[in-house]
Amino acid sequence: MKKQLIKFKVNGDEYEIAVYPWKTLNEVLRKDLNLTGTKLGCGTGDCGACTVIIDGRTVNSCLTLAVEVDGKEITTIEGLAESEEKLHPIQEAFIEKGAVQCGFCTPGMIMSAKFLLDNNPNPTKEEIKKALDGNLCRCTGYIKIIDAIKTASEKMKGGK
Repeated sequence: MKKQLIKFKVNGDEYEIAVYPWKTLNEVLRKDLNLTGTKLGCGTGDCGACTVIIDGRTVNSCLTLAVEVDGKEITTIEGLAESEEKLHPIQEAFIEKGAVQCGFCTPGMIMSAKFLLDNNPNPTKEEIKKALDGNLCRCTGYIKIIDAIKTASEKMKGGK
């Protein structure tokens, strides 16, 4: 089967790549663009480790075919920090609250938190839990992750 040419933006940078129609976005991000922050966990859309934001919506990159992102804008974990020296408030909060243990789920958790806080700057604990519904963590028990997202919401509003 023939490759298809797709054009898209990732973290503000434009790309034009020829891909096979069965290649996933996760494969393109990790292998073709060397953006390895987006993890591949289960490969079936159950764990959320591969969560990215496409045109303002969270998506499992393991279930998204690369050809589906033609003309779209994607944000990955690498696109959140203002610079190499200045992390995004969500990333800072995850570090401050000890919400990272093995770190495998962290990029997906942070991307889901980003989507939540962009759409609801002052979420309740229940709203945070619901927003993380598609993200699994085997290490932390979620309490520190929820605390980190609450702290991030304050930071993003100019608090703490």
